[in-house]
Amino acid sequence: MVRNVGGFTVGRGSLDRLPSFVDARREVVGGEARVVYLIDSYFAGQSSLIERLGARVDDIVRYVDATDEPTTDGIDAVTNEIRGQLRDLPATIVGFGGGTTMDTAKAVANLLTNGGTAADYQGWDLVKVPGVHKIAVPTISGTGSEATRTCVMTNTASGLKLGMNSDFTVFDQMVLDPDLTATVPRNQYFYTGMDAYIHCIEALAGSYRNAVGDAYSRETVNLCRQVFLADDMMSVEAREQLMVASYLGGCAIATSYVGVVHPFSAGLSVVLGLHHCIANCIALNALGEFYPTEHAEFQTMMKKQKVSLPVGICAQLSDEQYQRLVASTVVHAKPLTNALGTDFRSVLTDERVIDIFKRM
Repeated sequence: MVRNVGGFTVGRGSLDRLPSFVDARREVVGGEARVVYLIDSYFAGQSSLIERLGARVDDIVRYVDATDEPTTDGIDAVTNEIRGQLRDLPATIVGFGGGTTMDTAKAVANLLTNGGTAADYQGWDLVKVPGVHKIAVPTISGTGSEATRTCVMTNTASGLKLGMNSDFTVFDQMVLDPDLTATVPRNQYFYTGMDAYIHCIEALAGSYRNAVGDAYSRETVNLCRQVFLADDMMSVEAREQLMVASYLGGCAIATSYVGVVHPFSAGLSVVLGLHHCIANCIALNALGEFYPTEHAEFQTMMKKQKVSLPVGICAQLSDEQYQRLVASTVVHAKPLTNALGTDFRSVLTDERVIDIFKRM
């Protein structure tokens, strides 16, 4: 059984429906209930846009710095800050931004009702109490955070990059307005959009498959091909297609697992601090032996869109850094088992993992 987002609206201008969704939640819990808006700091100072969100004077509006991806300590700090401003639970939490902001909103919603720290819930089905109602408004497409049952965080103390995987983590409402992605920088648009593609090629190549997940995955890949093989990947039509692909890709991965790319990407994030989506692209670029057809298609897409990747990022690391990369990669047993079987360490020996990283 898989839980999906409770309801959504999609299309240009759909952001204007957000205030009505928020007001409906206030009525459910009491007309004076406050709302928490977690907004990507990119939008700080854009007063006209913020007014469209429908925030009241006494609501909590907090900007989320997306320079770095979420950490468990960072999530705890945001949660404690918000908890200190509330007497009662909010009517809803609005996550307005990219994957970092939406993941922050999901994590905070869970912690407000479950207590404890973010690190307590890194894993599968550890969240026992439903979180606060939450609404996703993605402003970039690809991560699928608006659809998935997880919010990914790095525990800097343990070096573990893992999410709160729970049905309670899924958003209750979603607004998909492609107008919000018009100003995304071109390279970032490509890197992030490819996350949806990579989710689904990994799922389709794995052993934990089912008919529904396969259908989501195939349509996601189809939409990504239409976007990234088009002459203009950032046309209005393409941006709406990619927004839908991001959502469907999130639904796909909620029913299955990723494969080899995401564990290597996690290693790059934990050890070298790379953002998830560009790390995924760098990892796929070095993993052609595992995904030869998709690797070739990825190369074609990059060439078509005139996008390049950093090179040599792992060429001159210390032995200690390489060992940390190995540890941060092979710890992800579920996706690696999905891709390579339970004996995945016989395939991904330390030496082979290091050799793959040296290609990046």
